Amino acid sequence: MNDKQKIRRLAAWSIVVALGVMGLKFVAWWLTGSVALYSDALESIVNVIAGCAAFWAISVSHKPADRDHQFGHHKAEYLSAVLEGVLIVVAALLILTEVWSAIQRPTPIEEPGLGLGINVLATIINGFWATLLIRQGRKARSPALEADGHHVMTDVVTSVGVLIGLVGAIATGWWILDPLLALIVALNILWQGWKVITSSLSGLMDQAVPLEDHMRIRDIVSANSQGALEIHDLKTRIAGRATFIEFHLVVNAQMSVGESHAICDRIEDALRTEIPSVRVLIHVEPEDEAKLPVGTTATPFA
Repeated sequence: MNDKQKIRRLAAWSIVVALGVMGLKFVAWWLTGSVALYSDALESIVNVIAGCAAFWAISVSHKPADRDHQFGHHKAEYLSAVLEGVLIVVAALLILTEVWSAIQRPTPIEEPGLGLGINVLATIINGFWATLLIRQGRKARSPALEADGHHVMTDVVTSVGVLIGLVGAIATGWWILDPLLALIVALNILWQGWKVITSSLSGLMDQAVPLEDHMRIRDIVSANSQGALEIHDLKTRIAGRATFIEFHLVVNAQMSVGESHAICDRIEDALRTEIPSVRVLIHVEPEDEAKLPVGTTATPFA
């Protein structure tokens, strides 16, 4: 199974897992009447919707370039991640409306043992799945899959907090803790939604690779540019799992087209070996016509 098939299968299974966890959490809420567990179950609805959005985005992003999208469809995953962030915020607002009513009329929790036990099972399933999605999303450089994993992990963290708090409420009889826990859950969800949105918008704005990766790219180019004189105007951008690299390569004015093309091939092969899903554009310049953009410096080769 190749990476594309693996990512799509994980995205499909994420929907199935989200549906199962959502069912368990709504059973826990139905048994207990806890507003905190209700807020936890509401977030599970968002998990299902977000899982569907991630599956769509991953399917689209793996389509090959076509006439209308000549650089590919990689940014579809960022659109999914932004949608997921917005849905997270919506879930938080729904919880806040329920919290307001519950704070005014706090009520005891019914069937606490069975309800909490079911919620614990759902949380364990979510924890395992979130860890898998984040690990595989990073490995495959899939923003949609990783965002889905972080969203599910947020659900895990809030669920653990809710469970601890509800145990305290049951032990003390302070039922006001139930809506207060739901309030904390809602605020945490708002924060996580904001982080997902801002992170995805950075990708849509053609964010460059981190400085460490930029220097690594320069090192790879330098190590495979025998015969060239220098490079300048190195630029990068990230679009989903793809990394776009472009720069100007300065060569001796007497060098033939075939010789300069061979250098470019060697550099491109080295970059493709070290960086998954890389796209490279090299502009070759003779040394007597090389022009550096204002404010930039060249990297000469020894």
